[in-house]
Amino acid sequence: MLALRMPASLSGLRVMSVVVFTLMSNIVIGLPMAVIPIFVHSRLGFSTILAGFAVSLQYLATFAVRSWTGRMVDRTGAKQSVLAGLVATVLSGVLTTISGLVQHIPWLSLATLLGSRLLLGLAESLISIGVMVWNIERAGPARTAQVISWNGICSYGGIALGAPLGAVMALLPGLMGGVTTLGMVSVLVGLVGLGLCRGFPPVVRVAEPAPPIPFARVLLRVLPYGTVLALGSLGFGAISSCLALYYTAHNWNGAAAALSIFGASFVAVRLVFSREINRRGGSAVALVSLTVETMGLGALWLAPTSFLAGLATGLTGAGLSLVFPALGVDAVARVGPENRGAALGAFAVFFDVALGLSGPLLGLVIQSVGYDPLFGVCAVLCAIGVAMLIVLRWRLPSRRPPG
Repeated sequence: MLALRMPASLSGLRVMSVVVFTLMSNIVIGLPMAVIPIFVHSRLGFSTILAGFAVSLQYLATFAVRSWTGRMVDRTGAKQSVLAGLVATVLSGVLTTISGLVQHIPWLSLATLLGSRLLLGLAESLISIGVMVWNIERAGPARTAQVISWNGICSYGGIALGAPLGAVMALLPGLMGGVTTLGMVSVLVGLVGLGLCRGFPPVVRVAEPAPPIPFARVLLRVLPYGTVLALGSLGFGAISSCLALYYTAHNWNGAAAALSIFGASFVAVRLVFSREINRRGGSAVALVSLTVETMGLGALWLAPTSFLAGLATGLTGAGLSLVFPALGVDAVARVGPENRGAALGAFAVFFDVALGLSGPLLGLVIQSVGYDPLFGVCAVLCAIGVAMLIVLRWRLPSRRPPG
């Protein structure tokens, strides 16, 4: 077992003092999100396909390095992983700045920008997995659910803060605006994070008697819970990418308000109910959450008005909120503490895959049968996840993290 030389029960403030690095990382991710497609297509003159690829490349990079970063956390320590991620954040900002400065040479500007996106994808994976493992080691395995929940809140919150801020900054005149400024701000945020992170003492661990198991075996152990996560996450992909189009197809107004309701209910449930995962077990909470999400997606499919669709969107957000941390607790419990980083990395892969597949899968649904059954299909897939989880609860009972 893992031995720590600090109390296992730490205050939420101490957990937040580390999860702030996830917040900073996702602010940097959010800053150029609305700016890059316009910059690549309108300013550099490349196709919309390349403009979209420039955005998605970061997520592809995150997915590609999940296994490597998980093993790095287990091998070198969580703090070192976060420090490496912050260095990658700074380097990404430097390349973004250069991309803005050389925009008069379109091919060089694009190549530099793509390099910055690759580094940012690496940084996101290093910081996200590193922060979660670091906080689990600081707070103890009993607070795994709370750690994952707060990490998710800071992930979404950082993007929500960074995206509109970046859009406003891009409108500033001269060198004070555009991609150049976003790159310089990213460098500044990364440097501040490095300064703060270096001041944190690492968690001192006694060497583990058991060697880490191969990542393929870790992936196999978390596969049942990861598959359920992927099925539940397709609803998130549908709402984030298709809700506005769904509203337009029905001649409704209020898609932005519905997305706000979704986000508010998502965060509220995580803040209020995340402790129930420890009290009742991960799979029990996940089962209730997935059932609520299924009901929300079904109600969204059948909603006759935009008002009811907005309420259904909020219900979906409330159901989806605890799916990742609840299933994550059981997934991590299926491996030893010496494989905690690899388990979190492997588990996150399923979320990455779900979001990556949601675009083409939902696009195929829309192309084949139109917008009307879109969320009905997602509800059916989520219901399959509910059925799978019922079987898992029978075969693999939920484990509460040790206190």
